[in-house]
Amino acid sequence: MAWLVLVVSGLFEAVWAIALGRSAGFTRPVPTTVFAVALVASMIGLGYALRTLPVATGYAVWVGIGATGTALAGMLLLGETASLLRMLSLLLVVAGVIGLKVFH
Repeated sequence: MAWLVLVVSGLFEAVWAIALGRSAGFTRPVPTTVFAVALVASMIGLGYALRTLPVATGYAVWVGIGATGTALAGMLLLGETASLLRMLSLLLVVAGVIGLKVFH
């Protein structure tokens, strides 16, 4: 269960990161609200998962999921560059996250 909560929390991290960028310095109410709700949900989930998972593994997986999700959302939804080297770099992050789970 902790792994599932950690993955969902990592996805919430991507949501709050995108919302933070869209909030224009917290001047836009809807993205600011999405940011706040997703941030709280992400932290609660991370805290729950770290009750049973090692901190180093849990935090690294959470960050990896959030960073990968944020980068993919930027490329797919926000028109950011999706070059071959960027995609290969994301694959390395995903491989690292999988490695942390498999060799836990």
